[in-house]
Amino acid sequence: MNLHRPNANEALQTKNRSRSVAPQSGICSRCLDGCKGNCDLFKSTFRGRELLYPSPFGELTAGADKDYPVDYSHLNIMGYAIGAEGIEADPDHATFPVVNTETWYGATEKIKMKIPMFTGALGSTEIARKNWEHFSIGAAITGISLVCGENVCGIDPDLEINKDGMVTESPEMRRRVETYRRFHGGYGDIMVQMNVEDTRLGVAEYVIDKLGVETIELKWGQGAKCIGGEIKVDSLERAQELSRRGYIVTPDPQKDANQAAFKDGAIKEFERHSRVGFLDQEEFMREVDRVRKLGAKRVTLKTGAYPMRELAMAIRWSSDAKIDLLTIDGAPGGTGMSPWRMMSEWGIPSIYLHSMAYELCLRLARKGAWVPNIAYAGGFSSEDHIFKALALGAPFCKAVCMGRALMIPGMVGKNIEAWLKGQDGGLPPSVSKYGGSKEEIFVSYKKLKGIYGNDVEKFPLGAIGLYTASEKLRVGLQQLMAGARKWRTHLITRNDLAALTEEAAKITKVPYIMDAYRREALRIIDE
Repeated sequence: MNLHRPNANEALQTKNRSRSVAPQSGICSRCLDGCKGNCDLFKSTFRGRELLYPSPFGELTAGADKDYPVDYSHLNIMGYAIGAEGIEADPDHATFPVVNTETWYGATEKIKMKIPMFTGALGSTEIARKNWEHFSIGAAITGISLVCGENVCGIDPDLEINKDGMVTESPEMRRRVETYRRFHGGYGDIMVQMNVEDTRLGVAEYVIDKLGVETIELKWGQGAKCIGGEIKVDSLERAQELSRRGYIVTPDPQKDANQAAFKDGAIKEFERHSRVGFLDQEEFMREVDRVRKLGAKRVTLKTGAYPMRELAMAIRWSSDAKIDLLTIDGAPGGTGMSPWRMMSEWGIPSIYLHSMAYELCLRLARKGAWVPNIAYAGGFSSEDHIFKALALGAPFCKAVCMGRALMIPGMVGKNIEAWLKGQDGGLPPSVSKYGGSKEEIFVSYKKLKGIYGNDVEKFPLGAIGLYTASEKLRVGLQQLMAGARKWRTHLITRNDLAALTEEAAKITKVPYIMDAYRREALRIIDE
């Protein structure tokens, strides 16, 4: 495993003074009285709970850097020299640009996507709010689904509620839904996610009735944490408002001591937390039924890196309820709004969790039960990740959910837009070497103009950035699929993978690379 320093990390803006560090504790092997810092223990001595989270909070995305014994890099994709599935097997027809990367999910009414991926983790965080136009329009023109995450209504400063405490209007949620739909071309869908507080606020009733949302996503934790979503606020009045709305706010903004500490400058921010959910099968089935009766055409479920028992509950209950899509999010995951040590040390890593999910889905299928469509999540960022996830979970896995990997192009595109206007010193050399205009810089700009005409001028450059990065993923996936002789995503199977180590083979049940196709090879030699 790579060197892991649990007492210092760039995400927390901390570091060890010494080059020699005790591996488990992360403490310098020679800890000096008089040291001026700046390890986690040093900084937490005077900033305390602030060291639970990556910083500056709301200005970054962060993913844990723990190196697990086995991950998706321990699988390799098989390429073949014979055959073709989904197309006529000859060099003139079976070219990689004609590979169809579309996928679909849904128990009854299918949602098609142009690429087997979609975005997640875009809820009440500041990163999601201030970049929403870039993320949502980018997803819409790419032809993929978008998850509008938890607590968006609950933290809306302009939220309107009735005497029963139910949402009657949320300008922020309305903005989010309408922005995605503005350039939606029939592929993908916007899913609105609900946690405990969202359910109490009547978010499903509001978005279905007032905004015409067709898909509601229920949530059991997530990849990076199991205690609910967090944001931070730097206003005492805002913290008190969120407390009155029913959120857990720490430190308690209603207490005199904390108010005084905030006014003195010792407390600089408050955390808003969601409540921990508790699973009950009857209650879950009732909630799915209730949301459908409200008018939702599709109900999906997002679950996190829980042990195999809770994973089995998610799969079996989703089967019983005919859930339209079950997203299984592995550790470490996270977009920077999770406790850092929890993100690093909690939960089942993605490849382990996804291998468990395949085993349970297969067992359910062999009983003759209906198996829900599955999406895998947790640290994916490239076209080979998409292929490997589809293959590892075949035929149940239909797509992958990406967080940071689709947020980053949106943020980069947004920043290029600002740099083109001369902000922050203008274009950096890494960008300006390609030109000084958006037409020169973005390789997909002319293609989008050909599709959308002058409407392309309405696209924020973050949206064009997300589309352009997605095009790289789409074309890269086409190439990998053609190499595996699969011209449709649903034709990808577990036989298209090999494990590079015997440990990876044991975990995934994918053949060890020295055994893959061995029987066929020996038959050829022995004939």
